[in-house]
This record gives sequence, structure tokens and C-alpha cells, in this order.
Amino acid sequence: MTMSRHVEEAAERLKIAARQIALAREGPDNVQNQRAWLEALTVYCEALADIHTYNSESIHEKLHALAGRVGLRKFPSTP
Repeated sequence: MTMSRHVEEAAERLKIAARQIALAREGPDNVQNQRAWLEALTVYCEALADIHTYNSESIHEKLHALAGRVGLRKFPSTP
């Protein structure tokens, strides 16, 4: 699966979780609703972390491709 497809799937999970969070917040203040809110919040955080990870990997791949084009064999270390 391509990196962009991973990001798209994570973004869809993020949207669904955001809707579930909103619904839970509108509901009554009880244990079941709080559990639903917490589960949706967990899915939201996991999807957000996945998006961040996939974007970082994509950037890393693009930097290596650019480095290859300009003939840079090794990235300079930071001081």
C-alpha cells in the first residue's frame, strides 16, 4: 500500500472518530457515554499519530530522492 493511501485511511479514521467524539459530548453524562468518548478519543489520537508518522516517512523518502539527484551520498551531521 502506498504512503498516500495510508495517510488517506488514517484521515478517514480521524474524521469518523471526530464525529463519534462530538456525539458522545452531546449525550448524557453517564459511564457508557464517557466510555464511548474515551474510545473515540483513543482512535482519534492513534489516527493522528499515524498521519504524523506516514507524513514524516514520506518527507524522509523525498529528501533521500533529492539527495540522490544532487549526488549527495551522505547527509552532513548537525553540530
